[in-house]
Amino acid sequence: MMIRDKVQLNSLIFSLYIPWLISTAFFDYPVISYWIAWFGSIFIFFQTWFSKNRFLLPDFPLYRQIMRPLFLQQLIFAGFMCCTSAFYFLDKTGYMYLEKIDDINIAQEHEPLALIAYCQRLSLLAHASLVTGMLLIQKNHLKNRPWFQAVDPRIKGDWIIRVCVITFILSLAMERIPGLYQFSIGLYNVAIFSGAVILVRGFREHKPFLSLIGGGLFIANLINSTLTGYKEHILVNIIILTCLLYPYYRKTVLVVSVPIFIILFYLLPTYANTIRSQSWFGNASAEDARSAAVSAVLETDPQILKENNWLFLTYRLSEIDMFKDFVNTTPREIPFYGFEIVKNSLIVVIPRALWPGKPITEALAMERVYNAGIVELESSVSAKTRPVVDGYLSAGTFGVFIYMLILGMISQALSNFSENIFGGYEPGCVIFYNGFFQLLWRGETTEFLINSIFWSFVMMIIVFRILIWGNYLEKVKKNY
Repeated sequence: MMIRDKVQLNSLIFSLYIPWLISTAFFDYPVISYWIAWFGSIFIFFQTWFSKNRFLLPDFPLYRQIMRPLFLQQLIFAGFMCCTSAFYFLDKTGYMYLEKIDDINIAQEHEPLALIAYCQRLSLLAHASLVTGMLLIQKNHLKNRPWFQAVDPRIKGDWIIRVCVITFILSLAMERIPGLYQFSIGLYNVAIFSGAVILVRGFREHKPFLSLIGGGLFIANLINSTLTGYKEHILVNIIILTCLLYPYYRKTVLVVSVPIFIILFYLLPTYANTIRSQSWFGNASAEDARSAAVSAVLETDPQILKENNWLFLTYRLSEIDMFKDFVNTTPREIPFYGFEIVKNSLIVVIPRALWPGKPITEALAMERVYNAGIVELESSVSAKTRPVVDGYLSAGTFGVFIYMLILGMISQALSNFSENIFGGYEPGCVIFYNGFFQLLWRGETTEFLINSIFWSFVMMIIVFRILIWGNYLEKVKKNY
């Protein structure tokens, strides 16, 4: 890197922490402190994407690299971690949406509001350190270009089709083999991303055959996601398609996608709750539950839809309510965990076939939840921690900074590596990085996250070696 670039990068990284410092200075004014911290995440988005000091890879314009970690992963991860808490804070200050429905005495509620503001400041620090990690590793990609490329660029489209079909078949096979289920998830995601890429390519190039293959798989997955009862599965499909179409139809995608996401966020809570009540906890089939869910969305009183949506926005979409309970008990009642969470995660990586007595991952992750009194031991609820919470529980504010810095560095390193071995941005980042490491989009409790990263990396290397063996990839002769 040139000296000028290093100065620019250092200036950018320093600027990311200014909102956190300012919000911390106003700690005794929780409402002001909270909103400074909340807008601080918006500031970080602006600084890393649009400011004159932004530090982007020069191989593509901004709109053509939005599926790299600095864009898509940051948007989803920080959007979920930092921005969604606004609904919860509005609720606690007497608002429903932007309508004042309750007179809250801010002075009397100083202590609980101060706790929420503190959690928001920790989330902002986590956002800044996550992006710092990405930026520090992204700069290495400037001098470290792809190590491999397609043997014949003219068959690149055919190569992606084969990847799509083969990974889809392998995912279905591994789903039915004990011990290999976690491999099937990554392969299935790779197939879905490949299908979406093929669909968009067929649409752009007016090739019905490509649209049929990619569209068939993608639409089948979208339909299947409507049976699961998980809102995220539906949203992820729309996010993938939106990101892939955006570089070619920017204005149209923005005009169409924004209202679609607003509608989905408004209706999906009622839709998903109906499926869960009838399919998960009832005797209805998934198909019957879906039909009932569609009817519920169409027939439910608008006021009830609004209340369901507000409950989702305040307590389900945002996890700051649980975060503040952890902060309230650690370290006051429960000491920091130190390296215990990391040690648990390394234990989980060991295959059960080699260690039949290995502790149950879910049980290890839930111990922190039970210790903090978030849920009762007898409860069947799963309320596992997210990365920022695990960072805090490990070592407080310093733990949040270090944990998220490392997570950002790992994310960007995996993205760089994927691009290098699979021949560039589209196959490497769009398909294989986001396919195998989609869990990094939103984050997960550390035990599950490290296990998923490790075995997804192993599976990615296996796929890479198969492509080399099948003569689809060759080593780049020229050194970059």
